[in-house]
Amino acid sequence: MQELTKSKDLEYKKNWQTNLLAINNETSNCLLCYNAPCTKECSHGLDPAKVIRSLRFENKNGAAQEVNGSSLCVECEEKSCVKACNKGKLDHPIRIPQLMEYAGNLTQVNHNPDKSLEITFCGIPCENPFFLSSSVVASNYEMVARAFDMGWAGVAFKTIGTFVPKEVSPRFATLRKEGNPFIGFKNIEQISDHTLEENIQFIKQLKKDYPTKIIIASIMGQDENEWTYLARLTTEAGADIIECNFSCPHMTGEGLGSDVGQNPDMVATYTAATRRGTDLPILAKMTPNIGNMEIPAIAARKAGADGIAAINTIKSIMNIDLRDFSSAPEVDGKSSVGGYSGKAIKPIALRFIHDMKKHPDLMNTPISGMGGIENWRDGAEFLSLGCANLQITTAVMQYGYRIIEDLIDGLSSYLAEAGFTSVQEMIGRALPKIVPADELNRHSISFPKINRSECIGCGRCYVSCLDGGHQAFVIEEADQKPRLIPRKCVGCQLCIQVCPTGAIVPGKRINH
Repeated sequence: MQELTKSKDLEYKKNWQTNLLAINNETSNCLLCYNAPCTKECSHGLDPAKVIRSLRFENKNGAAQEVNGSSLCVECEEKSCVKACNKGKLDHPIRIPQLMEYAGNLTQVNHNPDKSLEITFCGIPCENPFFLSSSVVASNYEMVARAFDMGWAGVAFKTIGTFVPKEVSPRFATLRKEGNPFIGFKNIEQISDHTLEENIQFIKQLKKDYPTKIIIASIMGQDENEWTYLARLTTEAGADIIECNFSCPHMTGEGLGSDVGQNPDMVATYTAATRRGTDLPILAKMTPNIGNMEIPAIAARKAGADGIAAINTIKSIMNIDLRDFSSAPEVDGKSSVGGYSGKAIKPIALRFIHDMKKHPDLMNTPISGMGGIENWRDGAEFLSLGCANLQITTAVMQYGYRIIEDLIDGLSSYLAEAGFTSVQEMIGRALPKIVPADELNRHSISFPKINRSECIGCGRCYVSCLDGGHQAFVIEEADQKPRLIPRKCVGCQLCIQVCPTGAIVPGKRINH
């Protein structure tokens, strides 16, 4: 039995170095502990927690730099990091030595994060494009100061009003799928729970202590006079930009939040009122609870907005508990429609951004993009569709401010590898690649190509094609691996999407 276990470990280790699926699965299983015991117990002074976190957030260069080619972890006989792993208290510890070995074999990329990520947004220089968005993650002095110290370039401070709303408990819920504990997030929280005086003091102190950081004051008035008043107050407090919250989907009063954002006339009226109270750049924060975001966005621009922030959360009902038919978050047996965010809404956010950047009246409008940004790659996608600024909340709520390390390093590494000298150079690069459906090539086909050496014979492709495709696979009896039937295949590539090992790839495109 001992020899068999040793043999399996050796086989696993061999596959580990070539199978990205195994790497991703293992890093996804990590709990990402605070004050991680694996790092505390490392007798060689390495930081396995940071390495795993970098791999989790697709920052391979950061992981490689942290290990820096060291073989100490591989050679270590104590394995104290594995013994200390909190995941072992649940089922089995993370395979830290294998992850460290993988990171140590990665090629490092030389880059200068200080210069390459500098960008100008609405005429204001920013040290990098990563900001905290207006939410609970940016709701007092201590929180924002800590984020600034860690490297965040700016903040959209939690929306300020003349009133303090009454909140409910609880007010958060998550959507789970298979092994993913947090693909979607719902909240029914309103604007700041601090008084106007407290919030103004927070902004003043932050600007005094962090003069080079950018502060966006998010405001929400109940009438024109309040919009003007709040704009004037936050301008005098030292804000750099004003963001009009026309989009919160769960305010308790009428004529607030997304009620405004769905009405172009109200958007124009309140934008103009805000302009009367400030000479700062104004962002109109758009609601996605609408068909064409361009309509209110254009109204905001004509009324004096300098840029657009998009998207806010999507109106949602998270679930129904079939035991008592309640929904989450459950507040004394009941819930309400709330705002949906997280990784799951990224495709929706990108669509709205694309639509605005392709519109002739908005293509030159600065956009602060948000909605599902979790790692540097997500952020880069928003930049490539024309955003010049990025805002993040849900990922911070899940993982903490510390994600900024991998956001900065990951994006800097990408720019260096892609040959860009600044982040500005990649903005909007993807826009020409998104075309109307009638302009797509419909005269050629790309058949799937099966790498039989990587195929493990699970049959997932066969089942999906049989029941959800065109019955273009058969299973070979000898090895239980699939074989394509070209005459039946239409090149939809559903099989590529469901293959768990990456053994199926697109083949050469041919005319038909």
